[in-house]
Amino acid sequence: MTDARAGVAWPELRVDDWEPTRRSLHMWTQIVGKVRLAHAPLLNHWWQVPLYVSPRGLTTSAIPLGINAFDMEFDFVDHALAVRVSDGGAATIDLRDTSVARFHRDVLGALRSLGIGVDVSSGPNEVDPAIPFAEDTHVGYDPTAANTFWRQLVQADRVLGQFRARFTGKVSPVHFFWGSFDLACTRFSGRLAPRHPGGAPNCGDWVMEEGYSHELSSCGFWPGGAAEGAFYSYAYPEPVGFADAAGLPAGVFYDAGLRQYLLPYEFARQAADPDGAVMDFLEFTYGAAADLMEWDRRALETDPHRWAHKASSR
Repeated sequence: MTDARAGVAWPELRVDDWEPTRRSLHMWTQIVGKVRLAHAPLLNHWWQVPLYVSPRGLTTSAIPLGINAFDMEFDFVDHALAVRVSDGGAATIDLRDTSVARFHRDVLGALRSLGIGVDVSSGPNEVDPAIPFAEDTHVGYDPTAANTFWRQLVQADRVLGQFRARFTGKVSPVHFFWGSFDLACTRFSGRLAPRHPGGAPNCGDWVMEEGYSHELSSCGFWPGGAAEGAFYSYAYPEPVGFADAAGLPAGVFYDAGLRQYLLPYEFARQAADPDGAVMDFLEFTYGAAADLMEWDRRALETDPHRWAHKASSR
């Protein structure tokens, strides 16, 4: 049995047990994400920069390259970064036993060998301290931990995708932001929001101003906030009374420091119906925010099964 098939659908992975691997992946995804940022045109709220859960790991999806395209994919089954170009060019970088600095050098070298110009910032964002990639000698990659984290993301991505389908208004893809190292999905009311104050470490305030330019309710999965990570939900701007919502689903609590509702991953994993526990969390916290912000929920929400009766009659 390969590591991709081992274990159950909702695998166990304590955050403290894979910290060296998590740090490596955080920096590596930032390097790859910055390559996508350098080549893709700006989309609202930085939607052109995240990665996406794939059947093998995390992918950039297709990135424009003149009349061609390329992609970059972390493969957490074979434990390599694959670079593929539409003209047939390809390169592979092994993820095992490599430092952040060496990964950075190998990625830039591979891209140049494929004729892909690279001009990316030299250090990470949203972390402190921000060690320049070329100087970061950190080494740590446990293939089993990386594969397990990816399988957690597969489950989170699947349920978040079902939740996303219930919204007919403006809603982001389910995507992985490499700055904050979390999987996210964001719903919007259509109204402008107050200017965000910024404050993220080693990240210009203007970045957060773009990300939070419109009123939103955001949710996702983050490998932090609880022993095995946590599902989270927050609103911007946070409406009065949001932190005191009554009738919380089991296992859910509001973290005043993060200003977010959290559902520990381990609670969902151990539930009789993990999908249902996560969906209850997502629906409740979104509903609390949307009602307090007086969103037009009738106009913004939809039934993803609205045509099922037609399909069944064929």
